[in-house]
Amino acid sequence: MNEISIRRALISVSDKHGIAEFARKLQEYGVDIISTGGTLKTLHDAGVEARSISEVTGFPEILDGRVKTLHPKIHGGLLAIADDPSHVQQLKDLDITEIDMVVVNLYPFERTIAGSGVSLDDAIEQIDVGGPTMLRAAAKNFRFKTVIVNPARYGAVLEEMGRLKGCVAESTRFSLAKEVFLHTSRYDGVISNYLSAVDVDSTRALPEVFTLTLPKAEQLRYGENPHQQAALYGSFHTVFATLHGKELSYNNIVDIQAAVELSAEFTVPTVVIIKHTNPCGVGSGATLAEAYAKAFATDTKSAFGGITAVNRPLDMEAALLMDKVFTEVIIAPSYAPDVLEFLKKKKDRRLIRQDAPLPTGRALQIKTVAGGVLVQSPDALTLDENALRVVTKRAPSPAEQSAMMFAWKVAKHVKSYAIVYGLSDRTIGVGAGQMSRFDSSRIAVSKAKEAGLDLHGTVVASDAFFPFADGLLEAVNAGATAVIQPGGSVRDAEVIAAADAHDIAMLFTGIRHFRH
Repeated sequence: MNEISIRRALISVSDKHGIAEFARKLQEYGVDIISTGGTLKTLHDAGVEARSISEVTGFPEILDGRVKTLHPKIHGGLLAIADDPSHVQQLKDLDITEIDMVVVNLYPFERTIAGSGVSLDDAIEQIDVGGPTMLRAAAKNFRFKTVIVNPARYGAVLEEMGRLKGCVAESTRFSLAKEVFLHTSRYDGVISNYLSAVDVDSTRALPEVFTLTLPKAEQLRYGENPHQQAALYGSFHTVFATLHGKELSYNNIVDIQAAVELSAEFTVPTVVIIKHTNPCGVGSGATLAEAYAKAFATDTKSAFGGITAVNRPLDMEAALLMDKVFTEVIIAPSYAPDVLEFLKKKKDRRLIRQDAPLPTGRALQIKTVAGGVLVQSPDALTLDENALRVVTKRAPSPAEQSAMMFAWKVAKHVKSYAIVYGLSDRTIGVGAGQMSRFDSSRIAVSKAKEAGLDLHGTVVASDAFFPFADGLLEAVNAGATAVIQPGGSVRDAEVIAAADAHDIAMLFTGIRHFRH
């Protein structure tokens, strides 16, 4: 049996985006619609005829809606094998009508637990019971049922029903069923991860069993190198939309993440230029154009072919500056129409719109290792200025402290060992990923000098403690006047003494930001 006519649909959705339009079109095809609770109200408000589940089952929704679809008249209509005479007769004897289509998406459990201050009770109330049961029943019986869990599928299903005179093909039904099992598997995995990592008082830890199920979003051309295969999984494209340019590469995606993580640290107009996940320039200003000029000046060579992220809608003044430099990817929360058209003139430049903030809360970082994965919570700790400790004879001036806070935010996103020379609104030199802190400092100084930037009066941020005084003395010789670092070395006293000997102000944060 290839094509199945849709005569009756059950609709019960948490995400109501597009559901009224979809149901209205089903109605035009003569489909009888049954629905529940909030979805039923949404349909009625939109002028779509629909009957309540209670009308079908003859039993009211009870327990504040916890029990409404768990009934033989629903699941008999979903699980009956339509070409089995005994099943058909049982449906007739019990006055059960078949349900040909199920449109269900689930309570927003993942979105709920991503919020701050969520109690265990709040989370548990967002565990869907009836929804997954209906989805799995219809998906199991895909040879006779059409089941839709993803609102993005509405249009394609309607198009097929229009082409097939109200029917849906078996190949489509099978594809939709597979999507359901992937979705419910991931849903259960998120719940399992959460519950195995939380106590009854809502204290959280990492889960005892880590479950990860993600849909394949896109096959990539290759990985970090052309001989490596790669694919993108999950919902990256719900956060970042490609507006123009070639498809994103593996390295582009990694760099986009790095650029936006850093730009999100700042509340004032800020531009971040990334190369191979390291910031080669960061600037803040009254406008994005001013911020871009500062970021670009840090390292004009490395900016070529880099990734640029801004934390404001991109305007024409900034776009004109960016257009002068070859940039692989530009990321902005929005683009004015004329800006978008202007930037599209270069066909190889990828233009990305950030449609949502980066996931927070329970978002975990994952790395593969032999025989398994390493999992950690994100480095989301924000530095409390009131917790900073002045350890030198001289305290930093307000201007120095402002500069140290800027440089510290950047250093957090530089590969270790990280050394950042900066002012209150820009980076001056960045040294990344070296085997010694002294080498990182020398590279930062060398790059600043190569760019023609003056290091006198700058401050230095270090992602981890100075194990010896040599790194600090390198900063002194370059012209820095203040240093911010975690502290905690057995030679802290030696480093502090060297700072005092050169009238350097130094702050200890007590926080380390290694980035491997």
